[in-house]
Amino acid sequence: MSNKWRPATQLVHGGTLRSQYGETSEAIYLTQGFVYETSEAAEARFKGETDGFIYARYASPTNDMFEKRMCLLEGAEDARATASGMAAVTAAILCQLKAGDHIVAARALFGSCRWVVETLAPKYGIDCTLIDGRDLANWEKAITAKTKLFFLESPTNPTLEVVDIAGVAKLANQIGAKVVVDNVFATPLFQKPLELGAHIVVYSATKHIDGQGRCLGGVILSDKKWIEEELQDYFRHTGPAMSPFNAWTLLKGIETLPLRVRQQTENAAKIADFLAEQGKIAKVIYPGRKDHPQADIIAKQMTGGSTLVAFELKGGKDAAFALQNALEIVKISNNLGDAKSLITHPGTTTHKNLTEEARAELGISPGTVRLSAGIEDTDDLIEDFARALAKVSA
Repeated sequence: MSNKWRPATQLVHGGTLRSQYGETSEAIYLTQGFVYETSEAAEARFKGETDGFIYARYASPTNDMFEKRMCLLEGAEDARATASGMAAVTAAILCQLKAGDHIVAARALFGSCRWVVETLAPKYGIDCTLIDGRDLANWEKAITAKTKLFFLESPTNPTLEVVDIAGVAKLANQIGAKVVVDNVFATPLFQKPLELGAHIVVYSATKHIDGQGRCLGGVILSDKKWIEEELQDYFRHTGPAMSPFNAWTLLKGIETLPLRVRQQTENAAKIADFLAEQGKIAKVIYPGRKDHPQADIIAKQMTGGSTLVAFELKGGKDAAFALQNALEIVKISNNLGDAKSLITHPGTTTHKNLTEEARAELGISPGTVRLSAGIEDTDDLIEDFARALAKVSA
């Protein structure tokens, strides 16, 4: 019945395995290996003739529960849990490419994601073209005879640009390329890239899925054929597997995902509206507002806003730092998707390794700030911003 349950129910019960003890909370199987009753049983397991676990680097019961639960939420056939979000991104890209292949990627990416496609991949003979992903014509123009992969975030980090996923997928299908979507900012509750035509979805489970600042994790989701034919050997032999303890922690976090994201999104929307009315703020970018530059695409592919808000202070870096330093409830941190409200200055943290020109292309000015709204009382958060803004020089 689990495939017919609604998300809030799936995230509490989906994919659960219970031992002979009938535990309420999922068990943590902290083991690196497994015992076979006979030599013949071991041989059959390694041949794939019988089901079961072989080695925790390949798969384990706790990780399996987490993967199955994510599949139910995402509408995917299969998944692999990784040690971090960047392990998921790197594996999803490199496992299916070879020297001579070509990637087309939206230039608005998290700094480490951009490094993978722009710096790491070329070291292995894989070319990359970075484009302004907001315009479908740019994707089409960048295609070459060797293009095998399209990679994008939507909404983007940190300026919350939106890419037409269905449009990109249509172009990819015309040339037999795959589309990989980093769906962290939308969460699996507000956007379903696979339903829009994407082939692979990746998450940093560190963010909303854990959502309480406890552990790292990532996950790759796709159809079973792609997982088995493209990802599985890479996954087994390079070893990016998630720790079973982290998988268990994420299983606990995912139970409350809808509750937390609902409150975070409500807070983000109200804070965005408040900031848009303040004279010291140059602009606010939030997917739930009608003045978002791509509101029409958002209406087509997202069912909610976001837990993130991007805004720009008129006073540049000095004003951004003054605001952040004056906040009491909202904490300065480069993480996001947490139960606690977190704020960061991308130009000096998450995107500091980009050139000034590259940051400008992405809309990251010295005054740009990224807020990840938490689950605190909305009025307390708005009052915190009001107090902090009063200390910012005009």
